Amino acid sequence: MSEPAAPRLWLARHARPLVDEGICYGRLDVAADAVASRAAAQALVAAHPLRWAAIRHSPLQRCELLAHDLQALQPDWLSKSDTRLAELDFGSWEGRPWSGIARADIDAWAADFCEHRPGQGESLAQMLARVDAAWQDARQSALQHGGDVLWITHAGVVRCLRWLMDHGAARQPLSHEWTAPAPAYGAWTVMPLTAEPGK
Repeated sequence: MSEPAAPRLWLARHARPLVDEGICYGRLDVAADAVASRAAAQALVAAHPLRWAAIRHSPLQRCELLAHDLQALQPDWLSKSDTRLAELDFGSWEGRPWSGIARADIDAWAADFCEHRPGQGESLAQMLARVDAAWQDARQSALQHGGDVLWITHAGVVRCLRWLMDHGAARQPLSHEWTAPAPAYGAWTVMPLTAEPGK
């Protein structure tokens, strides 16, 4: 008899947000393209017809829309909102063009990439800590209930999780190391859920 498949974490990114190019919109609660969100939901349902151990989504409306679209297609795909899956909070930078943010402020962030709070918002260290806590909960859900876990989230959260998987929580990234890819809008990536961090 074959061993059951190891649980995985599916990281689905919201559809394209309705915001102008070049705008800082980390925690800014912008809507997503409704047609693109429905198409993403259809593709995800086709890719994963099995039950989930847990489904969680960022509370920002661009992720809530995808969660609702998935449930419309699969009524038993109940998702719970989780603030730990939100994008980085850029504070006073939110909604501003990146080109309008002072070069000195950008440089200060790059110089202390993990601890600096851009726009007096949230530091990357704070974001890594909350994503790590959500990851530990996802691991527990998979172990207790069996099956994969789905997060409906943002590019920054995916990058945080990649860093944690590759390096663990103890090592802080420098700005030039923050290069991990993230899924395109409406796409997803799949990672092993029970792998030890930093291995």
